[in-house]
Amino acid sequence: MLALPPAAPPAPKRQLFVGTALACGAGTALLGGMLALWLRFRKDAIDGPDHRWLPKKISIPEVSSNIMLLSFIGVGIFVQWAIYSARRDDKRHVGMALGLTALFAVAIINAQAAVYSEMELPIRNGTPYGVMFYAITGTFVAFLIVGLIFTMVTAFRYLGGRTTEREIVTAHAIYWYFMAFAFAMLWFVVYVTK
Repeated sequence: MLALPPAAPPAPKRQLFVGTALACGAGTALLGGMLALWLRFRKDAIDGPDHRWLPKKISIPEVSSNIMLLSFIGVGIFVQWAIYSARRDDKRHVGMALGLTALFAVAIINAQAAVYSEMELPIRNGTPYGVMFYAITGTFVAFLIVGLIFTMVTAFRYLGGRTTEREIVTAHAIYWYFMAFAFAMLWFVVYVTK
């Protein structure tokens, strides 16, 4: 009896990649729009009667903001280490890399809290600076918390025995690369140009 061989299994749809890419694109659009508003309000304030955007007696702690930027270099190294280890089925190193990623994420949130504490900037100070500052940096902290949750989910799924699902480790890295790019934009516009 002649029979055809069974059909090949369907190709994976890469749903996690697509979802992560869409979320990163939406986050980029959101932060890009907020930074565009920041620059617009800044220009209007500088062209206004006071000729200043940053309120008097407010100074931005540059050490904490620079530490946040440098921390993303470590995060990039750790997420790439997780991908490298996952491809080699090395669960112990994947766990260490994801743990260090989570630790750095918590450190970045802590540094942002230190910025808030040192600036002592009231939200309602009569200028749009305070509202915009807290809106942009608060949105970014929310993105950091989402990234921290994504790191924990990735660790539980991969270390829990689903070692064949390496796609989540790579999607996790894509999200953190987006976060590094987003913070670089935020750092330059909010913390450097003031």
